[in-house]
Amino acid sequence: MVILIVPVLILLYEGFGPLKDPIGYSNQVFRSIELTLISSAISAIVSVVLFTPLSYYFARNKNSLAETFADIPAAVPHPIIGVAILVLASPLTPFGQFLSSIGIDLFNSILGLIVALTIVSAPIYVKSMQPFFQSMDLSHENFALGLGASRFRTFVSVVLPNSGRGILSASLISMSRAMSEFGSIAIVAYYVLQQPFYGVNPSPVLIFQYYTYYGLSAAVTASAVMILVSIAMMIILRLVKR
Repeated sequence: MVILIVPVLILLYEGFGPLKDPIGYSNQVFRSIELTLISSAISAIVSVVLFTPLSYYFARNKNSLAETFADIPAAVPHPIIGVAILVLASPLTPFGQFLSSIGIDLFNSILGLIVALTIVSAPIYVKSMQPFFQSMDLSHENFALGLGASRFRTFVSVVLPNSGRGILSASLISMSRAMSEFGSIAIVAYYVLQQPFYGVNPSPVLIFQYYTYYGLSAAVTASAVMILVSIAMMIILRLVKR
């Protein structure tokens, strides 16, 4: 516990104490946090919509190969995810050519940021939802299936209505993971070139930028502010779980 807690406490102490730097809590920092919170929340919603059925499938069916593929985005270095997104969305691929033809550009855009955050955080969401589905009482599902309902209708009508707390808890975990992402978004969306966040960096990128340009004090102060936001997220998560 000491190993886990002390570095965070030291960063908070230094960020709001000896190493306090006004640039670390400037308007740019709060705009960056706003961008990170909004994009991470949207990515969590996307994970709920797209990957809740997959979590349920894994909880009811043993498919080691599929689970291994689903874990790949969390297992590889995340800059690789950023490079893969850029290649996929480039004119080098038919999909990229299609995106270009309809005016969609993932590079340095809010959409690209959300796509990257969703890919890296979705495995966390899936792994969080699996135990919840596995712990559910199967009697209601078996009753519905016995009456002739399809697996999909059983999932929609029986499982989902009783999964609200699990989905909320897993989505908050996924959102927390997205908030901490750096590797992929540093390639896909180092900064956003769209309104209302034109020229704004995501928080992890901004902290790295501050360290590079302004030195340790600015990075430590901005990090301390971001830690407070993350702690608030974890408190909300604990309350939801209770």
